[in-house]
Amino acid sequence: MSPQGEPSSAADDWWDKLYGDGADDGPDAPPPAPGNRPPAPWETAAHERRTPRTFPGAQPPGASVPPPPAPPPAVPPPPAGVPRPRTAHVGDGPPTYDPEPTALPAAHPEELDRLTADTVLDGARYGACTLRAASVRGDSARYRGEPRRDALLTARFGAGDEALLLVAVATGARTADGAHRAAADLCHWIGESVGRSHARLSEDIRAGRRGELRSGLHRLADRSFGRLRARAAERGLPPDAYTAGLRCLLLTADPACRIRVFFGVGDGGLFRLRDGSWQFIEPTPAQPPAASEPPPLPPSYAGLPPEPPAPPAEPFRFRASVGRPGDVLLLAGRGMAEPLRGEPALAGELAARWGAGAPPGLAAFLADTQLRVKGYADDRTCAAVWEA
Repeated sequence: MSPQGEPSSAADDWWDKLYGDGADDGPDAPPPAPGNRPPAPWETAAHERRTPRTFPGAQPPGASVPPPPAPPPAVPPPPAGVPRPRTAHVGDGPPTYDPEPTALPAAHPEELDRLTADTVLDGARYGACTLRAASVRGDSARYRGEPRRDALLTARFGAGDEALLLVAVATGARTADGAHRAAADLCHWIGESVGRSHARLSEDIRAGRRGELRSGLHRLADRSFGRLRARAAERGLPPDAYTAGLRCLLLTADPACRIRVFFGVGDGGLFRLRDGSWQFIEPTPAQPPAASEPPPLPPSYAGLPPEPPAPPAEPFRFRASVGRPGDVLLLAGRGMAEPLRGEPALAGELAARWGAGAPPGLAAFLADTQLRVKGYADDRTCAAVWEA
């Protein structure tokens, strides 16, 4: 506007651009139709989207929204009242005793370290073999609250391919008090003796020196039985009241060596599953004279007294065998060997389970060893070796 109050040409141009120029644009002109009026800068055009600009991707009004994903189907609960699997049995009928433990053995507060567990389970894999071992209290002992008379020891001495694996199974006398202690002592002492001589034993096994192995292991076993008789004298017991049978298996960790060495004294069994059939390969040596002495000990077997004690009444057993791929070697205590030889159904069932496929896991092996047979209620202790 000019100083005289009249509008200038610049103001006229601005006014015309904003409201248009025409004869009817005066103060008395009617307002433009809503549909023809251009939008003001602060207004939104009709054709523009009316959704908030700060949320990209929002659907315009009236657009279809996809439904939410359906929830996963509910897993039906297990049916109530379904019993868990129980220990199986073979043969004519179920045994008399309950398949599960009933009573715990009596404990003495001063001898808690002498307690024995109801079940022991172990396993390993070295070289070309897989080892499984288990010891289970018998049905009769479980019912009467008596301790497991069998003892099981699995140990590795050394490292690498020169390592030596020992499995020892000892079975206490059925009627002797403290039979479980005698079995545990015997396993402990034979483990000590083998551990001290493990380097030479491993070398002899890999070299196939059967003669030296027989004489050396004979002396190791006699020394352990001598200590057992000395312990019986300390307790004021006759030797036959504190004794046990002993069966051992020696393996090397060398994958190129498949020689398996068995030695022991007393009842039990050594079996081999080959081509689907069980073979009883227990050595049967002649009874030695009462006054005979074991063969001399090789100088390299350390830690033994110069004068050995008297040999045990039962003969020493020894066997060195070569495993073939697919073989299963079974070292069994008396409670496992007797039903395996006396009940064909048990032998057939174990042959079917172990004769094909991979070795069982620890839980499966334990279930296999607990296959019950009527008339056999002693402890079950065994060790099995699968040849790769």
